[in-house]
Amino acid sequence: QVQVVESGGGLVQPGGSLRLSCTASGIRLDDYFVNWYRIIPDKQRLRVATISGSGTDTYYPDSTKGRFTVSRDSAKSAVTLQMNNLQPEDAGIYFCNPYRGNSTYWGQGTQVTVSS
Repeated sequence: QVQVVESGGGLVQPGGSLRLSCTASGIRLDDYFVNWYRIIPDKQRLRVATISGSGTDTYYPDSTKGRFTVSRDSAKSAVTLQMNNLQPEDAGIYFCNPYRGNSTYWGQGTQVTVSS
């Protein structure tokens, strides 16, 4: 059974930083591309970053480019999302999504709140 777990969310003031982590059991994260998504209250799903299995390729939409960094921590078998200069519009539930071909997995998400 595959289990994906996100952690690291919390409350931060505008301009602050958070570091999210994604771990998984039942699969090797290194074998999967990994997306990070943000789900906002109206249920819209927005991709905020993607990293390849090797970690050499990453993708960011314009909204997070230059502020967010996705990386792999092979020692911890984790994928991290460093988020800097957070703004209120970055708030939401963040999900890690490992995928490979037709296999895709989701965790329960971690809440990020940006407020003064």
